[in-house]
Amino acid sequence: MTTLIPLPVEPAEAPARLRRVCGAPLRSPGVTLSVLVLVLVLGWALVPDWFTTRSPLTGLPADRFQPPSSQHFFGTDHMGRDVYARVVHGAALSLRATALAILIALGGGVILGLVAGFFGSWADAVIMRAVEVTMSVPPLLLSLTLVTALGVGTGQIAVAIGATSVAAFTRVMRAEVLRVRAAPYVEAAILCGARWWRILPRYILPSAFGPVLALAALDFGLVVLAVSSLGFLGYGEPPPAPEWGTLVADGRNYLATAWWLTTLPSLTVAVVVLAANRLSRVFEAEGGHR
Repeated sequence: MTTLIPLPVEPAEAPARLRRVCGAPLRSPGVTLSVLVLVLVLGWALVPDWFTTRSPLTGLPADRFQPPSSQHFFGTDHMGRDVYARVVHGAALSLRATALAILIALGGGVILGLVAGFFGSWADAVIMRAVEVTMSVPPLLLSLTLVTALGVGTGQIAVAIGATSVAAFTRVMRAEVLRVRAAPYVEAAILCGARWWRILPRYILPSAFGPVLALAALDFGLVVLAVSSLGFLGYGEPPPAPEWGTLVADGRNYLATAWWLTTLPSLTVAVVVLAANRLSRVFEAEGGHR
């Protein structure tokens, strides 16, 4: 009967790293502001009715092209619809696509990276050649190609962006698996006869997952931007759905007379991306590297 080697001290330090990450907002006002922004946007996505009582799909013709005011925080559009309400309700569409894309990239990258790094040989060669080919194509161009084949919609956008991002996660995961696989406790487990289905979840994955998770946090802002970009190009949900990229695209015809239609949704996307990137750098510094 095989006896597994106890886990080393390194994975046991995960709670301490988690406490450092959670305590970062208390040490930096910038991180605190980033957390508040992301919590606010998450609230928009989950319970939009708490933040606005106006409908994102219907408006009053008499209120067409109203500038930002206390009645309409982000003004109104050419149909009298409240732009703030559309931004709030559009958060659910944009963040759902972002979360799905990251889950696809994370899941695919972790599996392929584990296989390539642990088993090596022809599996490593095939996977890494495919990764190199994928990463040689500009991500936006590859996403456009995939979403054209899949069709229009935020779900299709999420699948296209997630599939495009798998290669980056695979490279990081493979590098971490190679590092952990050379550790003495893993080599001891292999010499003791432990099977790969016991070694991978018990020894390899806990020690190699930190940097991959940091990459997922870092990619959150980039994926939000990619989802909005494809929505702006017309690949998102069709009107009147208030997806963020679609809102920016709808307002570009009125830049001279109603600047707020494009500017304020664009600023919302920019603030979310900056907040996510600021928080991801903290996570990467405190939790991803050891």
